[in-house]
Amino acid sequence: MPSTISCDVAIVGGGLAGGLIALAIRKKKPDCTVRLIEGSARIGGNHLWSFFADDVAPEHRWLAAPLIGHGWNGYDVAFPGHFRTLPARYYSVESDHFDRVVRGALGEKSLLLEREAADITPTAVALADGDLVEAEGVIDCRGVSDTSALQLGWQKFHGAELALSDLHDVTRPIIMDGTVPQIDGYRFVYCLPFSPTRMFVEDTYYSDTPALDILATGDRIEAYADAAGWKVDRVLREEVGSLPVAMGGDHAAYWAAGGRGIAKAGMKAGLFHPMTGYSFPDAIRTAALIADARDYSGEALHQMLYGYSRGLWRKRGFYRMLAAMLFKAAEPEERYRVLERFYRLDAGLIQRFYAGQSTFGDRVRVLSGKPPVPVGRALSAIWSR
Repeated sequence: MPSTISCDVAIVGGGLAGGLIALAIRKKKPDCTVRLIEGSARIGGNHLWSFFADDVAPEHRWLAAPLIGHGWNGYDVAFPGHFRTLPARYYSVESDHFDRVVRGALGEKSLLLEREAADITPTAVALADGDLVEAEGVIDCRGVSDTSALQLGWQKFHGAELALSDLHDVTRPIIMDGTVPQIDGYRFVYCLPFSPTRMFVEDTYYSDTPALDILATGDRIEAYADAAGWKVDRVLREEVGSLPVAMGGDHAAYWAAGGRGIAKAGMKAGLFHPMTGYSFPDAIRTAALIADARDYSGEALHQMLYGYSRGLWRKRGFYRMLAAMLFKAAEPEERYRVLERFYRLDAGLIQRFYAGQSTFGDRVRVLSGKPPVPVGRALSAIWSR
């Protein structure tokens, strides 16, 4: 017989955004009852999230620190005409560990796993099995919404965690190896040395479409490992995905497509870096914002999160303009030149760019000098937005 479950906050979607919000509320407001609703049997899915130290503000590190599984004091980039090592600290979070941390903090009573949401209102979630979750407020964190209101390119990827039968000699992450053959837009390989015999290799594309040929990318990962001299014993884990890269669009329409009057967070709220598609820094900031809120009513949560998302959308027009130039002004096989030029700039500028905190001077510097794309096409790309 259907039952009613009552709580203060119901979070729909146990991915990165939903899990972080639940963690933050539990830490800051232990007396607040939370229900984290997730359709699958695990929290965080099958993912790896990475970020630079400067992406997370000092006042928010309490939330990120327990999740970190790997860290390095620098990283490399490589292009046909440029190689560079940068000193920024870099961290990775694995979804298996994320799942354990969230479970340990919330307890089983707060987790409604393998429970699909059939309908959502600002204060209730009807589950597919007939149960009803009633809350002071509901937050929808179920991934990307209808993207038809946005102008998008895509950063798509196929990653494989490789167990090696011999030692490798990589000491730092390779954030971008753009020396590989250019296919389907700007292609690069991303490598994380988890241990002397464990390597994560990701074949990544800045592409016009989200479609990914898994067999082909799997072959390319294997070929990359062979060329590096890595002896692969077995593949421990694989993941694939397509992240939106925003060139423009109607933020209000995108938000409304996810449900009018319903609070949203994560990709559902458009909270991702327009140029990189990464959402970890925004998810940390959003979770901390919610944890500090005093009013968890559905209306208050909606107004706060819509205002926050809308404000970031307005501030990030510069990054959307750059995304438009990358996708519309450069020929797909020549897009790597844009990133190659970018990685010749000041290290501090690069870090502020990834953190979404580019100064006015940074923006002038990025746009100054001889552009790596035809000027006429660059202006056309900006105008088309």
